[in-house]
Amino acid sequence: MNHTLDTVRIGLLSASDRASSGVYQDEGIPALKTWLQAAINNPINFAEALVADDQTAIEAALCRMADTDGCDIIFTTGGTGPAPRDITPEATLAVIDKEMPGFGEQMRQISLYYVPTAILSRQTAGIRGKCLIVNLPGRPKAIAETLGGVRDEEGNIKVHGLFSAIPYCIDLIGGAFIETDEAVCKAFRPKQK
Repeated sequence: MNHTLDTVRIGLLSASDRASSGVYQDEGIPALKTWLQAAINNPINFAEALVADDQTAIEAALCRMADTDGCDIIFTTGGTGPAPRDITPEATLAVIDKEMPGFGEQMRQISLYYVPTAILSRQTAGIRGKCLIVNLPGRPKAIAETLGGVRDEEGNIKVHGLFSAIPYCIDLIGGAFIETDEAVCKAFRPKQK
């Protein structure tokens, strides 16, 4: 590899009343960092926020990461279920310019391989300016499954994970060119004509 890779700015937002108040340690942001650092070859600059399940706080953090921090991608974790305090999708939908419903559909398809309660998830994604915002599950194992996809016993992809499509999405909205480690996740881009 002879060229210099763009630095990718990634926002990581964990929405949790209990983790933000110190009742337990947040596991979402560390799990995301570990997976992303393994999957992405580019240098990464992370912006992080741990907030309560409060729509105003989530919206403010998303806007700051997209508009001020200049993130190419923001991943949220937590707050996507049916409980009364689960409002991360509402906060996301309030700040985006375009919804990307295929992300939520794919996340539920992947999760259904593992748990029947995947249908309770309300995860979504959308674009704000030149930033893709994706709501992920809260558990570290589910984060890795959702991003990486479903594999068979030999390690072959059965259902593509979200991250396979994310680099091309970032290309289309004018963000950094992301290269991936194909052993972790192969980025799909159309063949050049």
